[in-house]
Amino acid sequence: MPDPADQNASAHAEDAGQPQRRRRRDLRRDDGELTDARTGTMPAVTPSPSSQSDAGKPVTRRTSWAEAAAAADATKPAERVPAPTRAPASAPVPQQAARDTITSTPGTPDADLPPAPSLEPAETPASRRTRPTTADVIADTPMPDFISSPGLFVKEQKPRPVGGVRGVIYSMTRGAWNLGPGPKQRQEEELARRISRQLQGSYNTAVLSLKGGIGKTSTTVGVGLTLAEYRGDAPCAIDANPDSGDLVERALGEGIYQQSSPRTITDLLRNIDSINSLTGLARYMHHAGRLHLIAGEQDPEVSDSLTAEEYLRIRKLISAYYSVALTDCGTGVTHNAMSGILQSADNLVIAAGYAVSGAKRARSTLHWLASHGYEDLARNAVVVITDKDEVSSRVDKDAIEEHLAGICRELISVPHDRGVADGDLVTLDVLKPETRRAYKEIAAAIVDGYR
Repeated sequence: MPDPADQNASAHAEDAGQPQRRRRRDLRRDDGELTDARTGTMPAVTPSPSSQSDAGKPVTRRTSWAEAAAAADATKPAERVPAPTRAPASAPVPQQAARDTITSTPGTPDADLPPAPSLEPAETPASRRTRPTTADVIADTPMPDFISSPGLFVKEQKPRPVGGVRGVIYSMTRGAWNLGPGPKQRQEEELARRISRQLQGSYNTAVLSLKGGIGKTSTTVGVGLTLAEYRGDAPCAIDANPDSGDLVERALGEGIYQQSSPRTITDLLRNIDSINSLTGLARYMHHAGRLHLIAGEQDPEVSDSLTAEEYLRIRKLISAYYSVALTDCGTGVTHNAMSGILQSADNLVIAAGYAVSGAKRARSTLHWLASHGYEDLARNAVVVITDKDEVSSRVDKDAIEEHLAGICRELISVPHDRGVADGDLVTLDVLKPETRRAYKEIAAAIVDGYR
């Protein structure tokens, strides 16, 4: 029989350098079982020499109570512990490292070891809601379009008040107190917006009346200058009055018109086939600021010779370069060019006065239009009542307005103004604020009718 001391040489080597009280002698019996002189037959658990992960590591020895607990766990069936719904805050321990803490006896298969508890989080019960994370909220929120919505970067600034108490406060505080525009200023801005509306195509408005001297030409000039002031494209005004119209004289002044080249609508018709550009057309036009005008014929012998076909040729040429055109039709609705004017008109302005005869003629004009195939023009017409002669208090202005308001789309009154009544140059600078506002309302109503 070999010497037990020789057989346990490895044990002596392992215990070298350790205190005597912690040494443990392993006595080998003939059948190969291990016994412990102090603990009886309780097997000593040592690391498996075949473990790859323990290679090169110092051997870990367990105390008696730890070995007994491991052996007791091996004899009991493993109980599945439900995993927590939320991962612990500390870093998870790798599964292989957890298995390495349990040592096995040499010759004992790994299947006899207790199964390691699963470290993967269990599924969240359906009845329990999880709180969305910040990443989920950002993913579900649509990205704002910063290109089409620049207001996301800059706070909206109130418009600057002009005039009134609000304007005084704004000026005194140098903009620190901005109360915004008042009701009157907001109305003015709304009129400007309506006048400057962008148009697709070319439109024509005819200004007519059955009686002369009631503000037809002055309305054409005032509205034309207002359109030129607020619109981005220049408007055009055509003098189609067969009775030696004075449209250009009212817009430029008699002296300036006489000094300029006296080209008229007759000259334009004579050379209309050779005009193929705006530059060529400008030779036959006059300019009052941004308002472009075609003068009427002044010679009485040829002033009434404009026909409907000739007017339609002029209208076709103008529509290629201007989006808004005004036509001063003169007095009456039965002259030669009138059928061509009404045929190409998109809406009408009916000039009237506060005199009893003027109101009656305006109503007669609307009835004539409705009975001759122009019902839409009559229904959408804008009636303009100009207080040109400043009638006496005996005339009931409210009754006249009520008499005409029900048979047209809109009725606008122009107050008495010396800048209009004198029959001379019409300029917006010398008109009363009430008169200028009336022309703005007429211009806005005209553009509103372009549909």
